[in-house]
Amino acid sequence: MKKIFALILAILMVASLAACGTTTTDTDEAKVYTIVSDNAFAPFESFDSATGEYVGIDMDIMAAVAEDQGFEYNMMNVGFDPALAKVQAGQADAVIAGMTITDERREIFDFSEGYFEDGQVMVVAKDSDIDSLDDLSGKVVATKNGTMGAEYANANKDQYGYTTKAFEGSNEQYQAIINGNCDACFEDYTVIGDAIKNGVELKTVGEKINPSFYGFAVKKGTNPELIEMFNAGLANIKENGKYDEILAKYGM
Repeated sequence: MKKIFALILAILMVASLAACGTTTTDTDEAKVYTIVSDNAFAPFESFDSATGEYVGIDMDIMAAVAEDQGFEYNMMNVGFDPALAKVQAGQADAVIAGMTITDERREIFDFSEGYFEDGQVMVVAKDSDIDSLDDLSGKVVATKNGTMGAEYANANKDQYGYTTKAFEGSNEQYQAIINGNCDACFEDYTVIGDAIKNGVELKTVGEKINPSFYGFAVKKGTNPELIEMFNAGLANIKENGKYDEILAKYGM
């Protein structure tokens, strides 16, 4: 009986040791981060039909930073408002989408150092006679959900007497102006400049509004290592010239 008990005990010990030796934990594998972004915000992100991939300043900066810091990620180009929602819901680890750093957004997100400075500008049809905010009385201003341009438009509509109409993307609001369904919008200066340069029948009016920096962001209180790596990688690619190469590639 003792021999049988000893044999059973030995078998159990061997099985236990074998199990310990083959267990894989999350810490044994490098984490692959999920990064989300806009899907139509050239020159920062846009779909290249020739390659079937998204390209742009944000895409290239993210790739350069990840290579410099040695981490892996999957990119999902879901649109600006959906990208922010996915990070807030914990369905993605971070967002890079031409996202302006503001005090209000700091209540929801932790930001990296700023990686590009831009601002908004009024946009109208190429043949429009609108010259200033005062000319918007009785007009309809297109907005893109969740953006600084939308925030600015909505904050000033009562003062200047116009209404707003929301759209999901930049291209949709541009088309609404071209078709005559809306009279103006407020878009990031660099983005609308790129669109006009590439043939979009619009023009800008006035000076750049609210110049401020774009930032890479995570849900507040999560993934601090991502912010640290992004900041370190950004500093390195600025020092070694890669950052300037990326901007030059897109005509900056």
